[in-house]
Amino acid sequence: MAVNSAGYRRVVLKLSGESFSHAGERGISMDTVVHIAEQTAQAAQQGVQIAIVIGGGNILRGAQFASASARIQEATSHYMGMLATVINGLALQDALESVGCSTRLSTAIRMDGVAEPYIRRRAARHLEKGRIVILACGTGSPFVTTDTAAAQRALELDADILLKATRVDGVYSDDPEKNPHAVLYSELSYQSVREQNLRVMDPTAIAQCMEHDMPILVFNFRKVGNIVRAVNGEKVGTLIRSKVAEPR
Repeated sequence: MAVNSAGYRRVVLKLSGESFSHAGERGISMDTVVHIAEQTAQAAQQGVQIAIVIGGGNILRGAQFASASARIQEATSHYMGMLATVINGLALQDALESVGCSTRLSTAIRMDGVAEPYIRRRAARHLEKGRIVILACGTGSPFVTTDTAAAQRALELDADILLKATRVDGVYSDDPEKNPHAVLYSELSYQSVREQNLRVMDPTAIAQCMEHDMPILVFNFRKVGNIVRAVNGEKVGTLIRSKVAEPR
């Protein structure tokens, strides 16, 4: 497969569960999922191998069972959340295939009736063949977020960059939905993210990327064309890496 002009051979795209529904809603909105699929298909046509790690918060979050009255153990609630990512994965798989993409859905917890088990070498081979690989169930272990799973898969699969899709334009100094004066950063270092306690990804994911120098691009996937711009290395969102000239 050809390498695009940015030099990205392989990327891991992290989609939150909320990206599968309209803002403020729960469940799955198929028009939203098809919108993601169409953008991803265009990105794949640029000659980039794409693996997608998905969340499940639009269906269920383990934290909602955190109260003592819930009578559900925290580990159990995390497994329930992992199963929610499979539901999203199945929806995204069909949406991608409806726009002409070849896909594989891989799960960290075996469920052979609907998906294949995640095996690193097999997933890498699918990517080499031009298939979009959807990675569900996080790491398969409780107490690990899908952000951390995305960082781990990016490292395992030797990706060139981890793309974090959000509903805002990148990383801000404060919540832009609450503070209209929040500053959008074009570049940040991992250390700045940690020192300023910026809510980009969970601390474990940031630490993993920092340790192994895996760049992270945080961008607004809802803007048409942004996924393509991201894989092409264009100026979009906030790039997080080891050394940058800050602020920018």
